[in-house]
Amino acid sequence: MTGPADLPRAPRTRAALDELGRLLLADHTPPSVLQRVVDLVAQGMPAGAEVSITLVRDQHPRTAAFTGPLAGDLDETQYGQGYGPCLEAALGGQSIEITDARTEDRWPAYIPVFLARGALSALAVPVPAPQLAAALNVYAREVLAFTDDDRSTLIEFAAHAGAVLTNMDALQDVRDLADNLRRAMASRAVIEQAKGILMERHKLTPDLAFRLLAEASMQSHRKLRDVADDLVRTGGMSLPPPGRRPPLRRPPPAHD
Repeated sequence: MTGPADLPRAPRTRAALDELGRLLLADHTPPSVLQRVVDLVAQGMPAGAEVSITLVRDQHPRTAAFTGPLAGDLDETQYGQGYGPCLEAALGGQSIEITDARTEDRWPAYIPVFLARGALSALAVPVPAPQLAAALNVYAREVLAFTDDDRSTLIEFAAHAGAVLTNMDALQDVRDLADNLRRAMASRAVIEQAKGILMERHKLTPDLAFRLLAEASMQSHRKLRDVADDLVRTGGMSLPPPGRRPPLRRPPPAHD
């Protein structure tokens, strides 16, 4: 039985791209889906290359996933220094390549670290995503490690990764909305329960029961939901001072 690693490089690359296109976000957490992205990218890059993905939100870069310590360390070095290929690709929207670090004169503080870690080539391409800046980064220990096919392949991977990031953000927005709705429904339910207790206990209308809860909330500087929850759980509530308390409406006397 053969797997992706046993295939020749071109079919392996196509298999990785196909899998990335079929990736189901519902089956993954955000960290695991991004780890799968960089693992698949590594399948299409030269043997031994390490891959990472840089995300920049609100001017704060971070490496969301990487395939080896070389990629993680060199990303972090760039973040600490404030420049480097992955940052320029993510923020500038252009592919950046180091073909031979021994003759590279850009990023003078970064290149000595790059060489000291054993890297000689790097390729970073921007990932198109509307809500953040991002880049796919590949590091190799050989000079001239990347061919034209590698550059085209990484750009294709970046397009797929951009779709993944966009869908991740959309899915997270849906999950946040669902969480907010669940919290709102839970708050409404406990407030209605608390109103029911006050209506029964003091023979209040629904509006007056709500006013009593609201006054208790303002007087205690606590959220209305928390005041209501205490009343439901304990049966007690700190009432406002009499002057601030809404008048209790008793039922009218029965007439013969």
